[in-house]
Amino acid sequence: QVQLVESGGGLVQPGESLRLSCAATGSIGRIYAMGWYRQTPGKQRELVARIGNGDSTNYADSVKGRFTISRDNAKNTVYLQMNSLKPEDTAVYYCNAAIPPRNYWGQGTQVTVSS
Repeated sequence: QVQLVESGGGLVQPGESLRLSCAATGSIGRIYAMGWYRQTPGKQRELVARIGNGDSTNYADSVKGRFTISRDNAKNTVYLQMNSLKPEDTAVYYCNAAIPPRNYWGQGTQVTVSS
């Protein structure tokens, strides 16, 4: 049984930073990719950032230059450093891990950017 445990969400003011963490626990084989998605009420879940097995990364255009994704393979953990946060970054952020033969999702962590 694989579980993704997220942490690091919260309430910040515009321009501030947050760091999200997601640790995969349980019977883990090889993790091919890990990523972060976000969702707001009434909208589809969207990709924020993803990091592949060879540390290749891709980002949503809206977060390029502000967010950085990284992973620690020894800890089966992925991080999302979010700088210069904007009110439009407010959402529930979900961790995702591609561990064949399926994808796994975390429970979600709320990020609120408001003055």
